[in-house]
Amino acid sequence: MIPGSAISLIFAALQPLSVEYVVIAGGGAGGDSSSGWSAAGGGAGGYRSSVSGESSGGGASAESPLLLTPGASYSVTIGAGGSPVNNAAGGGGNASSFSSISCTGGGGGGGGDTLGNNGQSGGSGGGGQEITGSGGSGTANQGYTGGAPQGGGSPYWSGGGGGAGGVGRTGGDGGVGVSSSITGSAVARAGGGGGGIYALNGNAGDGADGGGNGGTNATTGVATAGSVNTGGGGGGAYRNSNGGGGGSGVVILRYPAAYTITNPGGGLTMSTSTVGGNKVTTITAGTGNVSWS
Repeated sequence: MIPGSAISLIFAALQPLSVEYVVIAGGGAGGDSSSGWSAAGGGAGGYRSSVSGESSGGGASAESPLLLTPGASYSVTIGAGGSPVNNAAGGGGNASSFSSISCTGGGGGGGGDTLGNNGQSGGSGGGGQEITGSGGSGTANQGYTGGAPQGGGSPYWSGGGGGAGGVGRTGGDGGVGVSSSITGSAVARAGGGGGGIYALNGNAGDGADGGGNGGTNATTGVATAGSVNTGGGGGGAYRNSNGGGGGSGVVILRYPAAYTITNPGGGLTMSTSTVGGNKVTTITAGTGNVSWS
């Protein structure tokens, strides 16, 4: 009689190691303003997916899963979100990657003490700062452009950051993210940060799908950060206040349940669950390698 463990190994050997992925980079920070002008929302981190029937960022179709070799090691990096920069455009997010799949960090939102500073380019672009700034560009097949400011009269809204699923709103909300059911339930991630508003009263832009909200005033409506492990952009500042930081990225992997994933050498924070006939591993921090047996 063949032992059960041997049967499992034989079964695993007969199943190809086809790995579906969602890879999201860190989001860009919202613009910072200590001078009196509002600032723009940060762009979401770049988004790539191989889940059948779903989308990658920037309106692209799902990519092909990776056919990997059991026992081989594959590198993983989780990108941190960008940090606000005093009285300047927000810092860009950091890249995330899995094997050959890499995503660009989100662009920082425009900010600073001069009217019309532009959003930075990235996975999704940061929004344009008050009155005349323009939104930063997104990366093809990863995310969208940041929004322009409203301009034209008081109150002045800075643009929302671009999202993986849509452009940042002109003078307002962040662009929407992309929804995936890779974990077994639908979750939208990689939305842009909302733009701030130059006014004591009024509604700032809202962040979308992990993006932070824009600031409305220095005491009751400060800009908020993008959510952890969503790649959301940070919210843009209200005048005389700070922008929100970008949300960190994430790598999510789905593969046949017959295989077991490990992190040889350590360095990664990850958890695994079983969903139907597959396992799903979510990697939330660090740099290291993964391998399957």
